[in-house]
Amino acid sequence: MRNYIKISIMASLVLAASACTDLDEELRGDFSEDFDPANPGLGQSGGGTDDGLSAAYAEVLNGTANHGGYFSVTEVSTDEAVITQKGGDWFDGGIWLNMHRHQWQSTNPGLLGAWNQSYAGIAQCNLLLQETKFNAEQVAQLRTLRAYFYWRLMDLFGNVKIVTEPGKDVEQSSRAEVFAFIESELLAVLPDLSTGRTYARANAWGAQALLARIYLNAEVYTGTARYQDAIDAADAVINSGVYDLSSSYADVFSPTNEDNIEHIWVAPFDESVGTGMNLAQMTLHYPSQLTYQLQQQPWNGYSTLEEFYNSYEDGDVRKENNFIVGPQYDIFGNPILDVAFDKADPDGAPVNYTPEINMLAPNGSRQAGARLGKFSFKEKQLPDMDNDFPLFRYAEVLLTKAEASARLNSNWSDPTALMLVNMLRERASVSEYTTMTEEEFLAERGREMFQESSRRTDLIRFGAWGNAWWEKAAHSDPNLNLFPIPNDQIQASQAETFKLTQNPGYD
Repeated sequence: MRNYIKISIMASLVLAASACTDLDEELRGDFSEDFDPANPGLGQSGGGTDDGLSAAYAEVLNGTANHGGYFSVTEVSTDEAVITQKGGDWFDGGIWLNMHRHQWQSTNPGLLGAWNQSYAGIAQCNLLLQETKFNAEQVAQLRTLRAYFYWRLMDLFGNVKIVTEPGKDVEQSSRAEVFAFIESELLAVLPDLSTGRTYARANAWGAQALLARIYLNAEVYTGTARYQDAIDAADAVINSGVYDLSSSYADVFSPTNEDNIEHIWVAPFDESVGTGMNLAQMTLHYPSQLTYQLQQQPWNGYSTLEEFYNSYEDGDVRKENNFIVGPQYDIFGNPILDVAFDKADPDGAPVNYTPEINMLAPNGSRQAGARLGKFSFKEKQLPDMDNDFPLFRYAEVLLTKAEASARLNSNWSDPTALMLVNMLRERASVSEYTTMTEEEFLAERGREMFQESSRRTDLIRFGAWGNAWWEKAAHSDPNLNLFPIPNDQIQASQAETFKLTQNPGYD
């Protein structure tokens, strides 16, 4: 039997429970406890020799592909992912409903998680940078990693403190100042970074990919467009010859995707040591435990909006790869059942993931919504998955150059933009564009980058963040382009010399 599967073939009667974190009933099965991580973390469990930087790099695993922090707020706030309230399940005080509706508050624990996760990474980098045992290349890595965490903070919250020494309090910087710091750090360390392939470590091309990303969004971050700079940084990666498109889109995200040719910089998850990737738990219905013979029961939370699912053409290999839809079966071909099914559900007890979702709240169907399957699941996996998560990959660099070229030339059918986008469409087995509009480009970027925490940033850059989508009204409030600084951090800073000021529009 193959190691992992995409769309389920599974079965058995399941007594699904009613709470996402405190399940009253558990599925039982004769699941073996043996497993062999396909992607051992660097420096751990056979993944290589520890270079002394693991404490800092390990912080990338926090929030990148699990619930309650960076991944959650960057996905659930967009038109590509949603957590519906299923009766008493997943209400969670309304925090994820409000995130979907763009009615978040500074007390949202997901925002606090995203803030703390980034600053924890920065703190680890600062601690290691105080040591004298590292060579110039290792110091450059730490500064690049720290710049990455500051990019997350700048993108989400805008105005933050740039702390570069352990225990030091500093004044809050503006978003433009944080941008300038990130840019200056990356440019300063580029000469010292490796120009070869590095697994789960920052190299010159990871720094260039981050530069390309911030330059593409420079007008949002600073008010000044930097599209030629974005092209130059993207070209540095492209012309390096170190990376290329994988011939298989699915292979880029599979449980055996270690050191994929498309990966520039990854979070190296594995199920034994590099833990924290819980996507299967987060998205699958409880009885889908039997589809994959998962070691633990899923939580039945995240799904995809119908309109986003329908933005893919039939035959697009990304559509087949990115979503789990339709009737679900066990490995013996028997339907899996939810005996606590919604009485109004026309499918009854057999689990059927329908793209259409009946409502956001209070009684979203337990079965509704295409499920997030881009990072495919392997049979008998633990709650912590084995897939590496690309922080930067070659396809994004191509899209960055395509968009920057189109914007620089004020032409969405710019020949360079069309050529690069069509490279991705060819891999996806859909027809090439002969012309392209801004709306089509945004949709194409969404189809390629789904579930990689880029959609929020893209929608803001394209001026589509305030658009109406399913169960979310249109708005034109520019203050919502930034999340509020978590209230806990505002309060904690009152005891410091330099107090944090809340972002405009928030209490």
